[in-house]
Amino acid sequence: MKADIPIPYSRALVTGGAGFIGSHLTQALCERGCRVVVLDNFSSGNRSNLAGFDDDIEIVDGDIRDLSLLESAADGCEAVFHQAAVVSVPQTVEDPVGSALVNETGTLHVLEAARRAGAARVVIASSSAVYGDDPHVPKRESMPVRPMSPYAVHKAVGEQHADVYHRLYGLETVSLRYFNVYGPRQDPGSPYSGVISIFLSRAAAGLRPVIFGDGKQYRDFIYVSDVVKANLLAAATTAAAGGRFNIGTGEITRIRELWDRIAELAGTGLEPEFQAPRAGDIVASVADIDRARSVLGFSPRTTFSTGLRKTWQWFAEAGQERGRHADSH
Repeated sequence: MKADIPIPYSRALVTGGAGFIGSHLTQALCERGCRVVVLDNFSSGNRSNLAGFDDDIEIVDGDIRDLSLLESAADGCEAVFHQAAVVSVPQTVEDPVGSALVNETGTLHVLEAARRAGAARVVIASSSAVYGDDPHVPKRESMPVRPMSPYAVHKAVGEQHADVYHRLYGLETVSLRYFNVYGPRQDPGSPYSGVISIFLSRAAAGLRPVIFGDGKQYRDFIYVSDVVKANLLAAATTAAAGGRFNIGTGEITRIRELWDRIAELAGTGLEPEFQAPRAGDIVASVADIDRARSVLGFSPRTTFSTGLRKTWQWFAEAGQERGRHADSH
């Protein structure tokens, strides 16, 4: 990926740049010769995610709720990639006001800081959660939003703010609706670890996973390097300005099949425990990526088998490293 997407910017701001997706994006920008300012409050991000390329970045320890700090961080940046957020759906349910101050007001701050800094483009991380429980699949950007959680509302509102800044102020904005992102550096202890990290944790510990429902429900899992590719394309493609794009693979994996694949990688014969479906759980989610393909030139490269294997390898190595660290105390 390093050579195929040149970035027309010499300096960029990545909010949440020490997090799971943000750190991969930061690394990709550095590899293309872009100087990166990482703004992160390290509530979920980790400095270790930046190891190996930290000489090429400037780290600002701070919060997107602080507009003056954001303005300072964005100064001189031609592009802004907004990844910072409260991404735990349960946390937004428990604290809808506090999480909205981060996800809604924080996004507005990012847009305003970018506008005042004269940035050329802002790429915003949105979510497939905006589609809610609409039973129609695949999900298309033309479908109405039906948010079912405060988190989904925050993402939908963020897209609206981006649209207004594009139309009213001429700031080039792009909203990317991520589907189920997975890969190395995804913290299995995070509230937003996702089903893949949860299953990997259970497999590594020799514990049965819990599947809510019959396991036939399905998701569109996309490897983190492909999400990074989408961000780079969104930043570099002129025609993307003002757009919203699904970022997924267009392929489905059923939850029971997911466990079977992980169990095979882990060498375990454990059977899952089935429990009643949870209220509000979405049965079917898969992306139509025709718009991203035609406008951005986006197509995912990493097959699910390859991505899952790489994620398991990282997870196993990270677990060993944690064990060595624990032994040193």
